[in-house]
Amino acid sequence: MKKSFLILLIAIASVSAYSQAQFAIGIKGGLNFANLDASSISAAYSNKTGYHGGAFVLIKLGKIGIQPELIYSKQGSAFKVNTTSFDANYDYFNIPIILKLYTIAGINLQVGPQFGFASGNVPVGINVNNGSTIVDKLKGSDISAALGLGWDAPFGLSIDARYNLGLSKINEGTSTSAEIKNQVIQISLGYKLFKFGK
Repeated sequence: MKKSFLILLIAIASVSAYSQAQFAIGIKGGLNFANLDASSISAAYSNKTGYHGGAFVLIKLGKIGIQPELIYSKQGSAFKVNTTSFDANYDYFNIPIILKLYTIAGINLQVGPQFGFASGNVPVGINVNNGSTIVDKLKGSDISAALGLGWDAPFGLSIDARYNLGLSKINEGTSTSAEIKNQVIQISLGYKLFKFGK
């Protein structure tokens, strides 16, 4: 009897939560300001401007939202070893899973993990030992922590500013023990194509 009553309460709570939930499917895109964290490698790195774009699903219940995304992102860095300049371009398919904490007027704080999958096998870093040049290759995956601020504006628009801090090294490490990590600032504009619920 108690078990049946508990199941009934859970069912009622689930139906109530579902009836109050908001669902949205949309697209987003914007600019990247990317760099690499590689302080232990003897190269001078500088910011690289790229772009990103993709789709998202927003599930919102009250002041809390969950927003998984699928994003194509152009990242990398420009760097120089001695007098030689290099231009590193990395293509990623990123899957951020963002927790959105809403405050007032659609403004929200954002935090969550991001899982990245690199496309291609390109040089990621250069180290010079005794006059020889050593090149690492890009790993197939990347894990980042996403922190940001957003605004769910009227008419289905959204604006996000997000910092993706690399947690795992992106170089294979077969030729150098140095760790190279992604650092990306993203400015995005989104639009909700479909909305369901209240």
